[in-house]
Amino acid sequence: MRTFVTVALVALAGWIALKIVFGVAGGMVGLLLSLAWLALKVLLVVGLVYWLLSVFSPETARKMRETFKPQNPS
Repeated sequence: MRTFVTVALVALAGWIALKIVFGVAGGMVGLLLSLAWLALKVLLVVGLVYWLLSVFSPETARKMRETFKPQNPS
């Protein structure tokens, strides 16, 4: 009888631990997916603005490209 109770308690503790771990992991995955979706939206808006700028004002687009161009440290 004591072995049965011990096995039941270990199984219950394992079940609770799995619920906690997968609950936290699910929340983290949801947070990462929402951040990725937000980053995609921002990227699309910035890309559209840059495209419009390059069509209607190529000189300003060139200045922006030079401003954000990585500098060579050598």
